[in-house]
This record gives sequence, structure tokens and C-alpha cells, in this order.
Amino acid sequence: MSGSALDDTLAGTGRAPRTLLVAPGRHGAYPTIGDALRDAPDGGVISIVGGTYPETFELVDRRLTVRASDDGPVLLDGTGGDWPVLRVRGGSLTLQGVEVRAGGTALSVENAELTVERCTISARLGTALSVRGCHRFAVSRCTVSGAAQGIVLESSSGRVDDSSVEDVAGDGIVVGLGADPEIRNCTISGCGQRGMYVYQYARPLIEGCDISRTTGAGIEVAHRSRPAVRRTRVRDAQGVGIGFGAGCAGSVEECQVDNTAEPGIALAEGATPTVVQPVRRPTATGDAGLDDLLAELDGMVGLPAVKAEVRALVDEIQVNEWRRRAGLPVGGVSHHLIFAGAPGTGKTTVARTYGRLLKALGVLARGQFHEVSRRDLVGQYIGHTAEKTSVVFDAAKGGVLFIDEAYTLSRQAGSGGDFGQEAIDTLVKLMEDHRDEVAVIVAGYTGEMLDFLSANPGLASRFSKTIEFENYTPADLLQIIGRMVADGGYRIDEAAAPVLLEHFGRIAQDPNFGNARDARRLFEGVRKAQSQRLRALGRMPDVAELRGLTAGDVLAAST
Repeated sequence: MSGSALDDTLAGTGRAPRTLLVAPGRHGAYPTIGDALRDAPDGGVISIVGGTYPETFELVDRRLTVRASDDGPVLLDGTGGDWPVLRVRGGSLTLQGVEVRAGGTALSVENAELTVERCTISARLGTALSVRGCHRFAVSRCTVSGAAQGIVLESSSGRVDDSSVEDVAGDGIVVGLGADPEIRNCTISGCGQRGMYVYQYARPLIEGCDISRTTGAGIEVAHRSRPAVRRTRVRDAQGVGIGFGAGCAGSVEECQVDNTAEPGIALAEGATPTVVQPVRRPTATGDAGLDDLLAELDGMVGLPAVKAEVRALVDEIQVNEWRRRAGLPVGGVSHHLIFAGAPGTGKTTVARTYGRLLKALGVLARGQFHEVSRRDLVGQYIGHTAEKTSVVFDAAKGGVLFIDEAYTLSRQAGSGGDFGQEAIDTLVKLMEDHRDEVAVIVAGYTGEMLDFLSANPGLASRFSKTIEFENYTPADLLQIIGRMVADGGYRIDEAAAPVLLEHFGRIAQDPNFGNARDARRLFEGVRKAQSQRLRALGRMPDVAELRGLTAGDVLAAST
């Protein structure tokens, strides 16, 4: 029962709820909130005059209203500890017009009825408001800020309306474990992770909200949840606007998605929400529009020459299609490519995008990506290889067959003998017989790929173009590792940038330089160095420490 409903019940008995005044220094008033709580009866009202109250409370099966009086702001200050300022279990609590500041969690409510109105809540290292197992709750006209997490609603029913969540290190609002709240007309901004995270069978209604400036997705839906998202705006997100995971459903109606990562609305395979009038067309994995895919390509770090080559291929295919529609002659075009360059330069990622581009252009039926290497093609005896290669080729029809380190198939590479040659000869025939059904991309070091092409007289003619992938610059690798840091929920000290640039400049001279692979290896080393540093603290680190990577961590990992 909410505070107002409780007041109505008492009014029906002819009795007003008992009010206890907290006013330090005033005769006849309680000096602390704790003193008033001790004497308050069920249904009682605790009225607090303006001031700062460094107190924390645990209420078990109590039914109370705690509110600020009209003579100044009331601050419940729990920043000196890491336990909740207010922990409520059972009963009911109405909290009105107060500010709550916490070192850990601010408000933790379990299996109770809750009403929070016109309150300001912050929690430096914890959750501002945690609601679990509550069958009836209402949060209205509140401001949540400066918390590790904003509002967490689990296994609960109720509403959050006309409230704001801002400047939180993690997720703005989390809805999970079957919760079905109504979240209306709320503003969520400045989140270190997602604006809203909906998980594990949750069924919230999200209506009329504005979500912006999130490091992750604006709204992410996972674990078979079914939200209804209506007339909500998501903007300026580093992640996608709204993302649905496999097995999730629900609806997205008349929502606006602006300036987010592509695609604006992302549907994983197996996600089945209903999308009505989106600003950006909903896209399933591997089924984005042409403009979205080109934007995805442009969003890759570095590779200006590669991007230009791929765009030129797209332009040629598009113009050929227009000529065909106009009844003009069109020459035969091979979609097979050679990707030459060192490891870790984005060849696999570009190949995946190329297949999706060909599907968007209507060239390939499915655009799927099938990556193989020598062991997937070469058999153990004469005749076995042709069979294995044919099976792999058939599986790739309608999409891209990507053969990494293709040069290992040729005799000149000294690693395949007749069996490798048999795979090459089989591929040449299949590429000719099914030229419009599959795009074959072979990849490897530039020099070795020249040997590969000489292994069969007809091999070179099957490929329309060789695209050279240059090594990443130190500045490119700095940007790549920056994305790894952000994706992992970390923050790196600005002082680490020159250390990283110096490290990448040094290893770039190594003949075994792995480009992005070396960046990934370094990032893992930095994480390991941070873990060792934090374990040595002798205490549990706070959220900022858990997220923080230092120049010292980079030095430890790079030496």
C-alpha cells in the first residue's frame, strides 16, 4: 500500500496518521531521524526540518512515511559508509522530498511497497535505487545522479515516471528477472554503459523517454525479454540505438534513433520484436542496408586505400545493375578477390562486410561468411581433397568463402604437395562453374600470394582484383586499443597515450608485427597488470579503480 493509500485508510477510521517532527535543537521535537523511527507507529509520518542528517536506517516490516517539511532541504548523508542509507525489507515506505547521498547503495528495497516522490538520490560506489521483489512501487519526479548504477528493478511491478537518471558509471536503468514496470517520460543521459538494460524475461513498458550519451547501447534487450518501447528517443549513443538479443521479442513503436552506432535498431538472429515506423530501418545481423554497411566500413580504423577499393567495387556493381535495368549491355564481373597483407590488418572483418554488401546489392543470395584454412580443404589421400573442397564450396554458396593463408596450398609454399595442388585445381573449376553463386576471397602475405597465383594457369584470371592491406600506424593502433578499452567498460589514463604510441612504434619494426593482434595482446596484458595491481591493495577496489587503467599498467604489459 502506498503512503497516500495508507492515509486514505486511516482517514476512513476517523484518525489522522501520527506525525513525528525531527528538528534538532527544538524542544518537543526529535533530535534525530533514528529517534523518531524508534517511536513511530505503523502508519506514522516522520516530518524532517531542513538540515543534514548523517544517519542510515534499516526498516523491517514497518509502514512509514518519511518526508521533508517545508522549511529547507533535507539531506540524508550516508557517504561515510558503504552500506545502504535506507534498507527496507517488508512493509511499506513513502519517501518524499529528501536528498539521499550514499557511499554504497542509497536505497535498497526488498519485498515491500514503495513510493518515492520528488527525491534526489546519488550513490558514489553503488546503486542509487534497488527495488527487488516489490509487487507495488512508484518512483515519481526524482533525480538520480552520480551513481555506479542508476535504478535497478528486479522481480517487481510498478512505475517510474517523470524522473531523470544522469552521470552514472554503469547502466542507467536495469530491468530484470521478470519485472514488468512502466517507465514513462524519463530522461537518461551520461551513462558509462547502457541507458537501459532489459534482461531475463523482463516485460517493461518504456514510453516517452529520452536516452542520450551512452557508452553502450541506448537500450539493450537480452535473455528472452519482451519490452514495449513506444515514442522514445535514443540519441548520441556509442553503441547501437536499440538492440535485441536472440530469443527476445516485444515491440518498438514510433521511436526516434539519432547519431548512434550502426545499425540504429539491431536485431540478432532469432530476435522477433515488432517494429513500427522506426526512424532507421530495423536490421538483422547480416541483413543491413547498403548505406548502413558502407557506414560500418567507414567506421573501421585506418585502411583508407582498402575502403576506397571496396567502395569502387560497390559503385561498379551498382552501375552495372542500373545498366541491366535500362537494357544496356553489361560485361561479366568476377566477385572473387585477393586480400594481400600482414596479419591483423582487418582482412577478415572487411571480407565479412563485403559479403553483406554483395547481398544488399542483390549479387549474393545470403551473404553469409564461411572461413576456412588449408586443413579444411586438404584430405589425406588422392581424391579425398577434391571431395572436401567441393563440400566446403557448396556450404559457402550464396555467400563468401574466405580462405586464410591460401598460399599454404601451393607447391611453392612447400607445405602441401599434390594434395594442396588438388585443392587449388578443384577450386579453379568450381569458381568458374559457379561464378555467380559465391565470392571467393583468398588472403595472405603479399609475396606468398604471388606464389599461390602461379600454382594454376587459370587461377589468377579468376580474381578480379588484389586489395593491399597496409600495416596500421601507431596512431591507428592507439585508436583500436581505445575501442577495446571502451568496449570492455574500462577507462584509460591520458598519460598512457604516449606510452602506447612509443610501444606501437617500436614493435612495428618487428618482422613478425601482428598489427591489431598485437594491440589485442597488449590490451590483455594491461588488464592482467591492472588485476595484479588491484589485488595488491589489500581491500576491495571501488568502481573507479576497477575501471581505471594506468600508464603504469601499460608499461608493465609492454616490457
